[in-house]
Amino acid sequence: MNLRSLALAPALVLGLAVPALAEKIPLNELSRYLNRMTTATSEFTQVNPDGSISTGTVYIQRPGRVRFEYNNDNTLVLASAGNVAVFDPKSGDPQQYPLSQTPLSIILDANVDLGRANMVTAHAESKNATVVTAQDPQNPQYGNIQMVFTGGPTQLRQWVVTDDSGQKTTVILGEMREGGSIPASKFSINSELARRN
Repeated sequence: MNLRSLALAPALVLGLAVPALAEKIPLNELSRYLNRMTTATSEFTQVNPDGSISTGTVYIQRPGRVRFEYNNDNTLVLASAGNVAVFDPKSGDPQQYPLSQTPLSIILDANVDLGRANMVTAHAESKNATVVTAQDPQNPQYGNIQMVFTGGPTQLRQWVVTDDSGQKTTVILGEMREGGSIPASKFSINSELARRN
């Protein structure tokens, strides 16, 4: 091999590597990834519908449980036992509604199947990430969730929930720590109600 072909070799390898990074991750692989995730913890930054920014820690225990703890604030969002409760000190009693009425239920479902008919409305590659927009096929009126995944290995990096009124909330995840155990009490709406009364 002469010097000229040696000099070209790294450029050729780099040229071959870039398209591989840019390929969108198949929906069945994303479903497998979410179904494998049992517990995860991450710092997060949230961009609220009014443009304000909140930060905190999110705890996920699939299926069906999530806890958003906000920094410098006594606000707490809990999902468990099929319900979501929003504890906001400014509004007194917590708001509660069924988890099935929020697009976040798609990530927390016991069996995520992004290949289900009419669930995914968009699946594209953007800036070396895979972006998937999904909705409940039976209840599209509840809004949708746009999830951003990176590859090698596959990891959920952020999501944007568009609710039934068209309001968007963006959650950008930090370094996700998967696995380990999270106490069940972290997700108990009743325990939190008792603690705050």
